[in-house]
Amino acid sequence: MEETSLKITGANKSFLNRITNTISKILIPTKVGINGMFITVKRNSMIKAFEHYKTEEDDKEEYEKKYDETYEVYLEALDKYVMDSIYKKVKNNTATEFEKDALSKYYGVISLKENEYVEYKFRKQKFLIELDYENVKNSNKEKTIKRYNEFYIQKLDWLYKGILKNYSIKLADTVDIYDSSKEWVYLKIFNTLKDYIENILSLKLEISKDKESSKYKEIKNDYENYEAFEVGKLDQRDLIEKNMLLLGLSRKLFTHSLPLTVAEQCYMKLLNDARCLVQDTKIAARREKAYTMLINLIEDYNIKLLSTKVYWESNEQREVFKQFWEKYKEICKLKETDFIEYVKRKEILFIKDEMKKIKKEKYDYSKLVKYYKRKLVDYGAMREIQGFISHGQYKNMGGKRISA
Repeated sequence: MEETSLKITGANKSFLNRITNTISKILIPTKVGINGMFITVKRNSMIKAFEHYKTEEDDKEEYEKKYDETYEVYLEALDKYVMDSIYKKVKNNTATEFEKDALSKYYGVISLKENEYVEYKFRKQKFLIELDYENVKNSNKEKTIKRYNEFYIQKLDWLYKGILKNYSIKLADTVDIYDSSKEWVYLKIFNTLKDYIENILSLKLEISKDKESSKYKEIKNDYENYEAFEVGKLDQRDLIEKNMLLLGLSRKLFTHSLPLTVAEQCYMKLLNDARCLVQDTKIAARREKAYTMLINLIEDYNIKLLSTKVYWESNEQREVFKQFWEKYKEICKLKETDFIEYVKRKEILFIKDEMKKIKKEKYDYSKLVKYYKRKLVDYGAMREIQGFISHGQYKNMGGKRISA
């Protein structure tokens, strides 16, 4: 009998496998349903604890402890849902595209655990909460969505700040104001800011109860300017300008998580990119557009960052900027009375300041200096002397020499 039993099992192995797979596919929706109910219970418990913690003044520590405990249990339920339900559905080829994408992102987050544990800690929470947020929105239960939104915004705010602070620490040990060896950190900062502006700030603006405040209107205006870059295909100039707007918003939203010294490094990265674009662009019309963007970036950098800078590397740098700033404020007085003259004088001021700065850069900006000098000649701020052969610092300009 034992022999017969073994032979039958072996002979029907593939048949039994097919039966098992079929049963698994049938049971998966039930499992998802059970997980969904389990998550709903844990979510409601966590939201209730969050609301008590937020509103109750007495026994604040006790409410905070309860909130932390329910939040941890809620995350564990979501993590189990990914592994028990989504993973099995993907494995059995019954998953939707959304579920396949979710599992792929989940493994992307898990891959950070060994080498980037701090980032992993924040990003895993962010991923799980965002995953459940889609379920909450799809429920179409307005009361549930409204209650969850308050928790969602506050928690995601905290998580994004933690992620950005982690990147800031990675740049903090940099000696140079801009370290090209850490390009990946700058890229992650800009991508994180992009995600926050598009997913969290947009929601905050939508449900804000303080829409008449000057701060709300200012941020809303900056956000709308940013939104304009989401239409159509972006070229390199657009991407630099878009990142410039992200940095400008970050000065209002992430003052501590992305401190001024780090924001300055990010600005310098954009300035280097913009300078290279102007220098390397061959088509005149495109180069002019890139130049206009660079001028806007220089102004943004000076107004939103350097004018707010308290601690300088040296007294000499501070004094140089003070002189520049006084000239800039004087020029700005022309804006209402003679706009054309205001634009012209502002560009001249920026170009002259730029020429001093790029001399100290490691990168070869000789072509850009030549372009700047041509601009100054066109504005009448530099003399063009003909009939001289180039010597020393002078550049051959087709039989002409430009001198300051």
